[in-house]
Amino acid sequence: MQALVVSELWIYPVKSLGGIALTQATVLPKGIAFDRRWMLVDADNRFLTQRVHHKMALFRLEFSEGGFIIKYQDEIIFLPALTQGESIPAVIWNDIVEVMEVSAEHNEWFSRMLGITCKLVSFPERNSRPVERGYSINDEQVSLADAYPLLILGQNSLNDLNSRMKTPLPMNRFRPNIVFTGGAPFEEDNWHHFSIGDARFAGVKPCARCVVTTIDQQTAEAGKEPLATLAGYRQKNNKVLFGQNLLVTMTGEIKIGDRIILEEEI
Repeated sequence: MQALVVSELWIYPVKSLGGIALTQATVLPKGIAFDRRWMLVDADNRFLTQRVHHKMALFRLEFSEGGFIIKYQDEIIFLPALTQGESIPAVIWNDIVEVMEVSAEHNEWFSRMLGITCKLVSFPERNSRPVERGYSINDEQVSLADAYPLLILGQNSLNDLNSRMKTPLPMNRFRPNIVFTGGAPFEEDNWHHFSIGDARFAGVKPCARCVVTTIDQQTAEAGKEPLATLAGYRQKNNKVLFGQNLLVTMTGEIKIGDRIILEEEI
């Protein structure tokens, strides 16, 4: 049987903005370190998303000493990895979470870039946000990701999708944390417990996909694909499924090239 091997690792520090490719990563209880620990909120402290504001896709992030550089067109701002600000409540989906405002400077910059009044907030590692109770194993927590700490997706699953489409799509449409090679298309749907490097994970729920997958991450233009094609063969209970949501059952270090060991192989 062909080995299952990690081929890509990604984090998205600010929810709905651009991702950063990693060669190795630290897996914490809420997911990979720095993944979706910040988000933008509107004047009512409700989270902003590419679903509504497509041009959020055009913000690029990269590591810099002590934090991140965020770029939008010709504009740049530094985001420190540690925030010491005022604690405020914010709404993400049906959850109310305690977050901290990063700074007035960041609020002004993002408001100017997006053309709407908004604030940048951070979600401290100690703050609480439980995953869906019906899917937790040991009262797991999640960061500012939609619902679960990580998303894994097989390269062969994308290859299968692209074989059915006129124009193939890149992996970045699906914003995974972990991509792997080997195995059959969509086999990750049925994974339960497995390990990568020092860390262990549990697959708990296939990922229901939304309109973000239709947004070109280079241009912010939206179309009908891949949802139109996926709906023809990956729809269940009126939801289009692509990728597997994960819980963290043991923290640790993972890297590109690590084998994925399914529990049945241990």
